[in-house]
Amino acid sequence: MACRRVSHTLVGFIAGSLLVAAAGTALAGEGQEGVSRADLVAAVERGPGPTKGSAAAPIVIVEFSDFQCAYCRQFWRETLPKIEERYIRTGKVRFVYRHLAILGEASVQAARAASCAQDQGKFWEYHDTLFSKAGPLAFTASRLKRYAADLGLDRQAFAACVDSKRYAQRVETETIIGRALGATGTPTFLINGQLLIGAYPFETFQEGLDSLLAARGQAPSGLSK
Repeated sequence: MACRRVSHTLVGFIAGSLLVAAAGTALAGEGQEGVSRADLVAAVERGPGPTKGSAAAPIVIVEFSDFQCAYCRQFWRETLPKIEERYIRTGKVRFVYRHLAILGEASVQAARAASCAQDQGKFWEYHDTLFSKAGPLAFTASRLKRYAADLGLDRQAFAACVDSKRYAQRVETETIIGRALGATGTPTFLINGQLLIGAYPFETFQEGLDSLLAARGQAPSGLSK
């Protein structure tokens, strides 16, 4: 239900406020004084990055994902569209994407390229394109640039961003934060700060989300399964 391949040397690292300030450094040592789990959850929920949904939504889902992960692709194809229709578009969920690039250099390259697409306001379109691709050569530099061109992005600006590895630190730090928060594979989710690991079917998310809404006195999705 989850993709796994990551160096366990990362488990001992906790990142500070990079996502809140969009700059900074990872802090070594789990339990680093002054950096709590709540700080990290707040950083990934509210720091700069791609989101869908209302900022005032009562539920925040943070997905830590890898574009090479087959289970992440399954979630994107089968579950996310239903969550978007029933919860995100209705103002009940704010959905945040974070990188957990753990399946090799191609994963890292794809994550950096997606952040470059975000510069041009096309993260989600590029995200969908990457998940629609599969195979060992799907994320070469030339193909990543071709996908951007196919989406109408500025080729020169995108190529310069990719070639300079502009978002290398962001991808690395988000991956470290995900591990620090307990992500042992992809996809991993934080749902109002609570950890859920794996590509569960929509009904599992629906049950949990409706329970959270009910606890806040709000109506559930209102749509049949």
